Amino acid sequence: MPKHYYLITFTSYFLTLNMELNSFFSFIIPKENKFFLLIIEVGDKCAEASEYLVQFMNEPDKDKAKEIYLKIKQCEIVGDALIDNIFNELNDTFITPFDREDIHDLCETLDDVIDYITSSAKRVVLFQPHFVPELTKELAENIRQGCLAIQIAMRELKTISKRPTLALEQCAILHDLEHQADDMYERFVTDLFKEETDGIELVKNKEIMQELEKTTDKSKIVGKILKTIIVKYA
Repeated sequence: MPKHYYLITFTSYFLTLNMELNSFFSFIIPKENKFFLLIIEVGDKCAEASEYLVQFMNEPDKDKAKEIYLKIKQCEIVGDALIDNIFNELNDTFITPFDREDIHDLCETLDDVIDYITSSAKRVVLFQPHFVPELTKELAENIRQGCLAIQIAMRELKTISKRPTLALEQCAILHDLEHQADDMYERFVTDLFKEETDGIELVKNKEIMQELEKTTDKSKIVGKILKTIIVKYA
């Protein structure tokens, strides 16, 4: 057999082995930066969607409100793609910056926050209530503040093991906002049943407010998951 045949065979074998080793090491080496960047992007989408939600609830023109709703919907679509990317990374990465379950739960709940924001706006678009009550607008602002806290907390994830204070402050904010939202919802429902004489309008507004209140519940859960991560790694 010619010598150059063995040389080509050896070279081919070496290149194949090198590729396999690179693939192996890329599997076991942590992809921390990629995880953190993707999670930060999801937090940003939460904040963006909540900003649009406040604009949406305060927009009296129904056509303009629908345009804002489409922007919220786009945030949901981008958020879903980011979450899918993170879950794919979880499957492809041997070593992760935090427990897989914690990353999964955190991202799934962030996705829920954006989904509920979208669902709240969609109910207004579909139900077409005669007007948006003031407490509904206040609850949308409550959600915006919560999503801002989430955005800040997500940006602290990378250093949370060394400097957890700011992230813990955001968890406390999310907890307080959820309690405020509960009070708003109870007040709203009480007044609604006292004052609204149109049964259809009553059902519409109750459904919309209920969906908004569920958004704050999910935001609070984000805070709980963050505290779990802090307890484990700080």
